[in-house]
Amino acid sequence: MLARKGIIPEEYLLTRLVEDDLSQPHYQTKSRKARFITKNGGCNVAHKNIREQGRFLQDVFTTLVDLKWPYTLVIFTMSFLCSWMLFAMLWWLIAFAHGDLDTHQDNIVPCITSITSFASAFLFSIEVQVTIGFGGRMVTEECPLAITVLIIQNISGLIVNAVMLGCIFMKTAQANRRAETIIFSKYAVIAQRNKKLCFMFRVGDLRKSMIISATIQMQLVKKTTTQEGEVIPISQIDIQVENPVGINAIFLVSPLIISHTIDKKSPLYDLSAAGLQQEDLEVVVILEGVVETTGITTQARTSYLPEEILWGHRFVSIVTEEEGRYSVDYSKFGNTTRSKTPLCSARELEAQERSQNQTHNGPNLPMSALRERARDSGFKTHSEI
Repeated sequence: MLARKGIIPEEYLLTRLVEDDLSQPHYQTKSRKARFITKNGGCNVAHKNIREQGRFLQDVFTTLVDLKWPYTLVIFTMSFLCSWMLFAMLWWLIAFAHGDLDTHQDNIVPCITSITSFASAFLFSIEVQVTIGFGGRMVTEECPLAITVLIIQNISGLIVNAVMLGCIFMKTAQANRRAETIIFSKYAVIAQRNKKLCFMFRVGDLRKSMIISATIQMQLVKKTTTQEGEVIPISQIDIQVENPVGINAIFLVSPLIISHTIDKKSPLYDLSAAGLQQEDLEVVVILEGVVETTGITTQARTSYLPEEILWGHRFVSIVTEEEGRYSVDYSKFGNTTRSKTPLCSARELEAQERSQNQTHNGPNLPMSALRERARDSGFKTHSEI
């Protein structure tokens, strides 16, 4: 009654009525399974019963980089200690075989000077591998075997240093560290843009150094069943991101609102405001690009569950022009405001618009179309009479 009298807009009243209906118990969000992608971008997948463990040893470097820091530091320390201990044993055996450990034979030229015990051999091994060179111990030309071991230890030490230092560098400069400063809005929204329902979220980069060739990918993850009865627990369906250029590349110099138009090709085409809360789905968002300062490819991920999708909301503006340059207020990054949005699905909305257009254009149909419509109804035209 209030809407008919013009006191309250009809669209607002309809929105409030359906929103109140959504709060009823039978429209409450049902219990959901664990999400596929966490909000911080981690993959919530546990790998169990892997029998081919040897495959990890075929790529030792990647395995070391993927290990957690405590394990990496233990392996880093043990690799040096073991190599020092191994070659210390070789140096001690060479000195023992040549008789260098016998301090009573002063007339014998030793293979390694000042080697009198295993401790001194261990110190000499450290000096050789890390090239400290205190000067108290050295290899003489008396034993070719000692010279050969010296060459082997130097080469082995270079390999150990290269592998372990490269592993430490890769762990400290991992691409996912750069993704920590790429933020996504906590909630996604569905509202109208140009009379079309759109799924939108906001993404921003906190650093001044840019992400080059940044691209956005979206996927709908849900449990599906084929016509043959096969159950696919994690079905991934691509969602096209709206971009006039035709590609998903973005220029992430300031926070952007990424939009997906819900049309016939969209997997969200049949979802209404009420039906969305009953669906067990997850919208995964992936941003990928090249770090400007290091040239390393980075990837940031997040996801949105139905309870994290606000129907009938849109993001507030956070970019203003101040003193000849643009200013971004990140305190309002995730803020939204209500927007008049139909609560039906995109399919139903298009059907309503099509029906209204046909009703509006009915009297203005061409004469030929009117004759066809009259003939189908059983009437005869004047010429046929």
